[in-house]
Amino acid sequence: MNRKELLKDVKRVVIKVGTSSLTHENGLLNIDKIEKLVRAVAHVQNIGYEVVLVSSGAIGAGLGRLKLSERPTTIPEKQAVAAVGQVALIHLYQKLFFEYGKNIGQLLLTRGDFADRRRFLNGRNACFELIRKGVIPIINENDAVATEEIKVGDNDTLSALVATLIDADLLIILSDIEGLYTADPRKDPKATLIPLVTEIDTKIREMAAGAGSKLGTGGMATKISAAEIATSKGVKMLIANGEDPHILVDIMDGHQAGTLFVPGSHPVSAKKHWIKYGSNRAGTLILDSGACRAIGQGKSLLPGGITGVKGDFLKGDIVSLCTSEGSEVAAGIVNYSSREVELIKGAKTSEIEGILGYQEYKEVVHSNNMFRN
Repeated sequence: MNRKELLKDVKRVVIKVGTSSLTHENGLLNIDKIEKLVRAVAHVQNIGYEVVLVSSGAIGAGLGRLKLSERPTTIPEKQAVAAVGQVALIHLYQKLFFEYGKNIGQLLLTRGDFADRRRFLNGRNACFELIRKGVIPIINENDAVATEEIKVGDNDTLSALVATLIDADLLIILSDIEGLYTADPRKDPKATLIPLVTEIDTKIREMAAGAGSKLGTGGMATKISAAEIATSKGVKMLIANGEDPHILVDIMDGHQAGTLFVPGSHPVSAKKHWIKYGSNRAGTLILDSGACRAIGQGKSLLPGGITGVKGDFLKGDIVSLCTSEGSEVAAGIVNYSSREVELIKGAKTSEIEGILGYQEYKEVVHSNNMFRN
């Protein structure tokens, strides 16, 4: 099947552009590149697509404005540089998009905006309303306030979460590489580009080694993780070289470019996808081998299979379900608090009421509220 056929049903597109595609090597904003990007994004919207832009570059822009030669290392330094850079970046975007008759809106997000269901829905609805009004949302992580505990971490992952947040049809990640190769093309001259990926398996993950560019944070490994997030929710994802942003127009015209990841035939439900990728883990339940096997067979978690409890969580929180060695086998919505689970762990279902004085659920985590790894 050719690329045009694979993308024929695409209507809503998320475009992620990395730091290397927006700045010079010294960190200063590359106005020529950004102007070309804006022109291409405006064109994509003009030909009938709904467009959301996830843009890196705030810290890179801040480095240039503050005349710093290296990325800051402490959280306060990063926050300060991002605060300066975000203003510079969005001001330039507004000026350039206005020249093409486009309005933009800015959304700055953190992991908490995806983890908290109410904030998740608020962000989703805000994006939908901006799109409905013909506005191009420009999204970045809120680096000026985010700490390591609440950071998404990189904009490849952020763009994938945004794509699933707004039910996008296609996520395009513009990078400084053509796509996924059989090996690192900078080291292996025999490396060849993989145009289509239909399944993300161990072999694909092994190809995705290596770090990102000097100013960015995402390498190929983060892009493969982003592809897993996107495709598991039914979103196609494409990695392409953003050196010339006009490639966006070529992609939407069906030209062969980069690496396209297509979803499998059975995407997970929105609820289970949120449990796996959008939520924060409030704690951990340690399971015996029998419970791990049962979960692998699609069954619920009963108290008898729990050997340990870590963390302080409430009923309704998301917890990791792990082996005794610490490997996560699943994540799910817990029906009891950590205090309650500590009391009923190892017990039979029939003993719950005798221990707690009540029994609201037979299962500690129901299979319907569980995402299995």
